[in-house]
Amino acid sequence: MNNSENRLERKCSCCGGDNPEKQRIDAILEKYAYVKGPLIPILQEVQNLYNYLPKDVLEYIADKTGTPISEIYGVVTFYSLFHLNPRGRNVIRVCQGTACHVRGGKTILQALEKQLGIKAGHTTDDLRFTLETVACIGACGLAPVMQINDDTHGRLTTDKLAGILARYK
Repeated sequence: MNNSENRLERKCSCCGGDNPEKQRIDAILEKYAYVKGPLIPILQEVQNLYNYLPKDVLEYIADKTGTPISEIYGVVTFYSLFHLNPRGRNVIRVCQGTACHVRGGKTILQALEKQLGIKAGHTTDDLRFTLETVACIGACGLAPVMQINDDTHGRLTTDKLAGILARYK
C-alpha cells in the first residue's frame, strides 16, 4: 500500500481513534446527507481541506456516497475549479489576453517559468507556487498583468518579478 492509500486508514497518533482527516471528510458527507445532488459542494469542501482532490479521498467519497468513481472523475475533470494534483500555496495566473499579449505577457510568462523552474500548468516541488495562464484577468489597462492568489500585479516587467515573488513565502 502506498502513502496515499494509507491517508484515511491511519489512526490518530494522539488517541488511536479515527484519523482527523477522515473525521473532517465524514463531517462534510454528513452535512450533505439529505441534500439532493450534493457531489459538487462535497468536492469543493474536500478540496478546501487538501488544496486538491487526492485519489484515495475520491475513492472514499465514492464508497460512502454510493456514487460510481467514474461519475466523480467525470465531474472533477469537467470543471476547471477541481484539481487532481497538489497545488502551490500561491497560485500565479498570468494573463495571456490580447492587451497583455501585445504588451509582453508571453515574456512575463517565460521569465516566471525560468525563475520558478516550472512550466505553466505545474507546481514547484516545494509547493510554494503553481503557475497558470488565463485568457483574461480583466485589468487590460494594467497590461501585462498577473494575479497571485487574490492580488493583481500590473504594468509588469521581468525586472519586477523577483521582488513580487519574494513577498509570497
